[in-house]
Amino acid sequence: MQLYSTKNRNNLVSLKEAIMRSLPADRGLYMPDHIPTLSQNFITHIEQYTFEEIAFNVIGSVIGDEIPTAKLRSIVEETVNFPAPVVSLDDDTHVLELFHGPSLAFKDFGARFMAQMMSYYNRGENQELTILVATSGDTGGAVAAGFYKVPGVRVIILYPSGKVSELQEKQLTTLGENITALEIDGTFDDCQSIVKSAFLDKDLNDKYRLSSANSINIARLLPQSLYYFEAYKQLKDKGRHLVFSIPSGNFGNLTAGLLAKRMGLPVGKFIAATNANDIVPEYLKSGEYAPKPSVQTISNAMDVGNPSNFQRMEDLYGSTWNSMKKDIVGYSYSDGQTKEAIKVIHDKYGYVMDPHGAVGYLALEAYQSVVKNTNGVILETAHPAKFLPVMEPILGDIDIPQRLALLSEKIKVASSLSTTFEDFKGWMIAS
Repeated sequence: MQLYSTKNRNNLVSLKEAIMRSLPADRGLYMPDHIPTLSQNFITHIEQYTFEEIAFNVIGSVIGDEIPTAKLRSIVEETVNFPAPVVSLDDDTHVLELFHGPSLAFKDFGARFMAQMMSYYNRGENQELTILVATSGDTGGAVAAGFYKVPGVRVIILYPSGKVSELQEKQLTTLGENITALEIDGTFDDCQSIVKSAFLDKDLNDKYRLSSANSINIARLLPQSLYYFEAYKQLKDKGRHLVFSIPSGNFGNLTAGLLAKRMGLPVGKFIAATNANDIVPEYLKSGEYAPKPSVQTISNAMDVGNPSNFQRMEDLYGSTWNSMKKDIVGYSYSDGQTKEAIKVIHDKYGYVMDPHGAVGYLALEAYQSVVKNTNGVILETAHPAKFLPVMEPILGDIDIPQRLALLSEKIKVASSLSTTFEDFKGWMIAS
């Protein structure tokens, strides 16, 4: 398997190099040079496969013989050893629950796969691998859980001060060991900019072996395509127009869905559901991509003003706006609309949905009001207990899983930094 940079298709590298380097030097993103089409027999008889078997077939078809078969099976076992159940609200509306992993967020799938792949490729190395990751909420907790105590790996997580929930913050600031948290006095976009700059800095690259655990890394992206197949497997009615409504921030999740479609999954439409950070929905309307500073919302994991994975979306469609519009439609919603949706969903269905999933619900509802008789799946990306300050004023007490409840007693440990790369670089050189 080879991968190319979205800014230069002639810049080909191996899977190992793409995962361990994360970013090409030209600031593009890595993409597979070939996206395989899965057999129709596999799609038709997908109910016969376990989630683990689906994962092995899909990942194996993409990466080929890059990893020995027995090792790939072991990696897959560690990646999908918790469920991704589909819950039906009514005949047309379903919820794909992606919060049953260790950090209670969808990013557990990608983080665990990446940790296993990096551990495999890191064997025999004498120098420690330093992983940099920017988080707007859930990525940090998932990466911290996935890489905790992994030998030969140090993880540095950058998060925006005051813009993640208390429990999200505790997930990435209380583990210690090989996990370090940096509290940045800015936005997620500032954190992401620092991480990208670090990969292009000669001094840091001379001192450290650097990699990233954000969805800019192809190892985070590939496993996110798996649960689209798992959702399709669980749907009883497979004959209707299939629609996935995806709460979106950095757009890795939606890009992974596009890869699943390219591999043969029969998806009719993807819905890009955003909060006030509506860069992609506006692009889909106008054809003009206009990133802007992110604004803070109650669906904080989606507070991204310049989504990295838009490069990959453009690459898949040859930078052709009209082609992208055929597969993707976008909607955006305010905090007020999101809060009202949380209440409506609970009153109508008895279901507790987090602020990100609620945005996905609103977008699916809007789409289905125009396109009738569709099979709609909302990606519920995080457990609602991670957002108590938002949820409890609307619905009252929320059940808190024990592993989250235990975090409230732990002490936060984080270093505070400004938004300048120079401050970050100085901290890195001194650490």
